Amino acid sequence: MYKVAFVCVHNSCRSQMAEALGKKLAADVFESYSAGTETKPSINQDAVRIIKQLHDIDMEKTQFSKLIQDIPRPDIVITMGCNVHCPHVSCKHREDWGLEDPTGKEDGDFIQTAKIIENKVLELKERIISGQVKV
Repeated sequence: MYKVAFVCVHNSCRSQMAEALGKKLAADVFESYSAGTETKPSINQDAVRIIKQLHDIDMEKTQFSKLIQDIPRPDIVITMGCNVHCPHVSCKHREDWGLEDPTGKEDGDFIQTAKIIENKVLELKERIISGQVKV
């Protein structure tokens, strides 16, 4: 089974949402991890609330902020769109999803980001199944 790492600088919002949605929507194709070059004491509370509302996933029970070196070596790395220098992680396939950080914004921004991540996770799953992503 492939290992997919969703990576951002702080590992507190977008990458955490991607890990949660990857575990729910694609666990039959890949293992999902999230990590960053820095950590926060807790996951973004707006992200926690929105993912709970949309998908009934309690990220605080199943996830925590992690450093890149704390996760298994991934086959696939997805950077979230760091708007700064994205962390480098060795892998066989890498792509950037270019997502804006909704931190500090309205619920609508979090919902939009969660829906984009959901679609991208499902698209990644299909590309892996079809062999479009080579690892």
